[in-house]
Amino acid sequence: MSTPTTAAARGSAVARHRATVLGDPHGRTVLFVHGFGSDRQAWNGLLPWFLREHRVVLLDQAGAGAFDAAAYDRERYSTLDGYAADLVEVCEELDLRDVVVVAHSVSSMIAARAALLAPERFAQVVMLAPSARYVDDPAAGYDGGFSAGDVEELLESLDRNYLSWTASVAPMIMGNPERPELGEEFTGSFRQLDPATARCFARATFHTDSRELLQRVQVPVVVLQCREDALAPESAVREVVARLPRATLVPLRATGHCPHVSEPAETAAAVLAHLPGRP
Repeated sequence: MSTPTTAAARGSAVARHRATVLGDPHGRTVLFVHGFGSDRQAWNGLLPWFLREHRVVLLDQAGAGAFDAAAYDRERYSTLDGYAADLVEVCEELDLRDVVVVAHSVSSMIAARAALLAPERFAQVVMLAPSARYVDDPAAGYDGGFSAGDVEELLESLDRNYLSWTASVAPMIMGNPERPELGEEFTGSFRQLDPATARCFARATFHTDSRELLQRVQVPVVVLQCREDALAPESAVREVVARLPRATLVPLRATGHCPHVSEPAETAAAVLAHLPGRP
């Protein structure tokens, strides 16, 4: 894996990602990493369960939330490696060790890369609704949920009309059609992104195959699996578990792709039940 730009050349990682540290300074460090289409606000529903006894680190990934737009590097963020290097830089600058990373969706694969870049920094990775490859691989008998044609159509639609794309894709990702307010909230989150950076992240997300990489991740991983997940079907999630050397699968009752938003209490309980003890 390459690190496209040196940390020194990019200045303070904490500043550019607006990283903040909350909660108990003596507790286990939990770093929350949001997925595509959202920012640190996506974790608001989970925080009440963690702030009392854990040191919580929040940040905005490149192109999202309060990330410093002047620090955006299109080449760096054309692959997931750039996002992973960001996580490591934040951990180094804050001198974080024995970190538990709670990562959603594609950021699960970003967290896996970070754990490979700096395994001494991480105690555990918790993956919410992960997929190592969104595109089907018929030759390998792999069902990622989307054909190659589906993905190209999705990306072309994003290029043609970003607002229309968000209106159709965000509710699909969120699921829970009986609670349309969740889809509307997620649509609003997508629309706060700059369309150009969103396109870059979308391509990095849907064109990446992390299956082989997962076999090298040595930190323990907890995988939370949702029901009726349009973006990470059961077949894809179970492939992630099968590839990881030290994985625990935790099925949730939550439906859709964003359990930390739709069912924060269940998601928090699942994460807390599998956290390692204090270092």
